[in-house]
Amino acid sequence: MPERTVVVASAHGLHARPAALFTQAAAKAGVPVQLTKNGRSVNAASILGVISLGIDHGDEVLLAVDGEGAEDVLDELSGLLTTDHDA
Repeated sequence: MPERTVVVASAHGLHARPAALFTQAAAKAGVPVQLTKNGRSVNAASILGVISLGIDHGDEVLLAVDGEGAEDVLDELSGLLTTDHDA
């Protein structure tokens, strides 16, 4: 399962709007995606799961994707996390 560590760029972390953008993209990927912070993993397509991780600006998270096209999904989701959606 391909993985990538990413530093979250949004100035206020993954609050409602950036979390919604991220989870929608994860759901559209059509493959299982896990998001992990401090050893706790959630389904990246679950807005409640993602928000429950309490991800702040500058936090490192681990993305893991299982399935066909995993590298492309990692690229897309990493891009969303490394973009400041609060700017």
